[in-house]
Amino acid sequence: MIGQTSVYGLYLPWLMLLALGAFFALWGVRRLLASAGIYRWVWHPALFDLALYVLLLYGISRVSILLH
Repeated sequence: MIGQTSVYGLYLPWLMLLALGAFFALWGVRRLLASAGIYRWVWHPALFDLALYVLLLYGISRVSILLH
């Protein structure tokens, strides 16, 4: 996971790309959870979203390591 990649001549760290992927995954998961009514049972939605983001980022980084 340590390193960088070139996107049209702009060097970006891998963690930034993984964080963007986790952000878009979080957006989709939040929409699914909101439509299912899960947020009615959550005590602190912002804290829940932060924890969900961290878990998604961890999962995406693990998958990227396995695929590399």
